Amino acid sequence: MSGKCFINGIAGISAQLTTDGDAFFDDVVEHTELIFRAIDPDYKKYIKPAAMRRMSKSVKMGVTASQMALDQAGIEMPDAIITGTGMGCKQDSEKFLENILHNDEQFLTPTLFIQSTHNTVGGQIALGLNCKAYNVTYVQAAASFEVALMDAKLKLLEKENQHILVGGIDEIAKNSSRLHTLDGHIKSEPLAVIDLLFSTSSGTVTSEGATFMTVTNDSSNKNIAEILDVTIFNQATPEEVEDELKEFMQRNSVEISDLDAVILGTNGDGDFDLYYHKLQQGVFADVQQIGYKHLIGEHHTASAFAYWLGCKIFNKQQLPEIVKMNKKETSSFKTILLYNQYRGKNHSFALLQQC
Repeated sequence: MSGKCFINGIAGISAQLTTDGDAFFDDVVEHTELIFRAIDPDYKKYIKPAAMRRMSKSVKMGVTASQMALDQAGIEMPDAIITGTGMGCKQDSEKFLENILHNDEQFLTPTLFIQSTHNTVGGQIALGLNCKAYNVTYVQAAASFEVALMDAKLKLLEKENQHILVGGIDEIAKNSSRLHTLDGHIKSEPLAVIDLLFSTSSGTVTSEGATFMTVTNDSSNKNIAEILDVTIFNQATPEEVEDELKEFMQRNSVEISDLDAVILGTNGDGDFDLYYHKLQQGVFADVQQIGYKHLIGEHHTASAFAYWLGCKIFNKQQLPEIVKMNKKETSSFKTILLYNQYRGKNHSFALLQQC
């Protein structure tokens, strides 16, 4: 997809201490649960207490992360708000369904239903900013954030000097997590999440988080990274993924040898991590390999965190030991490839270049 697309502000709320602007995994939280929550920042700095009482976890995370990204970019009003979510505001959805059962489908208040829709986060951000611009939410499973980003890139082609807010949000909810455990998506045996990259059993761990960034087509010294390209495809064999990678790199006139690092969405699911392992042992054998889901867990928009991680690496020009997946050492970082898939579907590639 042609056209300039720069990241000039980015923020992530996750299961690690990622809201401190200077810290870079200096203190790692080692989760031992298979289902764990994001670490709450001080929401009161960004949301009025009266409004916060009526907000679910995903709304609080989304509103806060979006404002942090806007503040970093120095933008008061975005020209569009585009969000991606895999399952939306699950907590309010479950509460509403429980009320239907407990009240025999009578005397129901509409509040929980209104707040349970997938576009609630985007709507709340717009209400807080008084933003009446383009506002869309995409629900495309593990490709939700990438689809939102592709829409943002298309919007940037329409007009110069635009600033668009793009984000991915997902939250933990009790009953849906139980269902994912029953269908084998979540591991059945206890696991120290820090060891997730070495796991060979079926399933993964699940978590929640919100990553927002402001993208623009305006060249500026405030820009952190340029998103050269992003692509998605659904089902593929490991061999077909490698073919897609070669075509993607060729389209962008980038060689594998030009990559300073590759950020992989390895999540410890022994049934599907083979997609990553084939590339790690093959075309990426001589490239610095980076992982992050052993730190923040898995959810449908976890891949958005890879953009936060890439931007952090560009700014710091160093790599914490905790994210390294091989012994390759890199002295400087200018070009990074991102690759993610979930259970053999919703594959995505993205190329980031330092500004």
